[in-house]
Amino acid sequence: MANVAVYGAGSWGSALAVLLANAGHQVSLIGRQPDEMELLKKQRENARYLPGVVLPSGLLPTTDLALLKADLVVLSVPSHSVREAARMIKPYLRPGCIVVNTAKGMEEGTHLRLSEVLTEELPQNPIAVLSGPSHAEEVGRDMPTTVVVASDVGTAEVVQDLMMTPKFRVYTNPDVIGVELGGALKNVIALCTGIAEGLGFGDNTKAALMTRGLAEIARLGVALGGHPLTFAGLSGVGDLIVTCTSLHSRNRRAGVALGQGKPLETVLRDVGMVVEGVRAARIAYQLSVEKQIPMPITEQAYKVLFEGADTKVAVADLMLRGKTHELEEVVEMSWLK
Repeated sequence: MANVAVYGAGSWGSALAVLLANAGHQVSLIGRQPDEMELLKKQRENARYLPGVVLPSGLLPTTDLALLKADLVVLSVPSHSVREAARMIKPYLRPGCIVVNTAKGMEEGTHLRLSEVLTEELPQNPIAVLSGPSHAEEVGRDMPTTVVVASDVGTAEVVQDLMMTPKFRVYTNPDVIGVELGGALKNVIALCTGIAEGLGFGDNTKAALMTRGLAEIARLGVALGGHPLTFAGLSGVGDLIVTCTSLHSRNRRAGVALGQGKPLETVLRDVGMVVEGVRAARIAYQLSVEKQIPMPITEQAYKVLFEGADTKVAVADLMLRGKTHELEEVVEMSWLK
């Protein structure tokens, strides 16, 4: 049994706290609002973010940051809050304590991956990344789920041993870059898939967006140092599928509303939780321009979100692009030589 602290009492933090407590660990679920945490303690349920899931007896909802002096700390805050959260928890962490980041995104302005942000802020702590197809609503209800943890081999295996259960299978992967980029960029494609659904398009359209979207993700991911095979794994195609198709997906739901003609501000307010794909679209587009990586779906997402482009025009622009081979990079590298 380990002493685990989960910082961030949203849906994913709550689900992981429940998972870890049910696995026999002593878990502190640390939030920032005293009234909310007292309500969780009294009702034994996070009715706002994870309704219907019972908080087990081994889970303590609290605001006490001193409980961050744990064997393992799971950081579960939105991507734009990671640096601030790291600065807040730093004084309480034990040197050498592993910090597992669960947010999927990149930092605006710097374009740093979140593990790079955490390494800057918490140089005394090993950093691991948890990613893969894993909706909080299902993990909290103990439905079979597979994820991947990325870090150096020793750190990843420690996290794997602590988090794996009969219903929560954890794989390891040393490709931190690929795992993080797959998790961040799939949200952009999920937004676009939702837009297509909102426009009334069918399965053919959504399958095309997912397939060609994965090609874009891998193209940029490899250019930034990720391994190509990572994008065929859980944090790549696995997370892409679930985020583009699931009713639980905030990014898909936001896309549907955008496709139906609702303005972005209204969509974000109605979803009520962070839609990571919006920030990711801006960052991914800026990186594609900087690195001269063709990402036509991401480019159209950027235009719709930030330049007011019409969604139907964006689809038409994608369909009327010049002819090309499906496996452009492979053709360039080998087949035509």
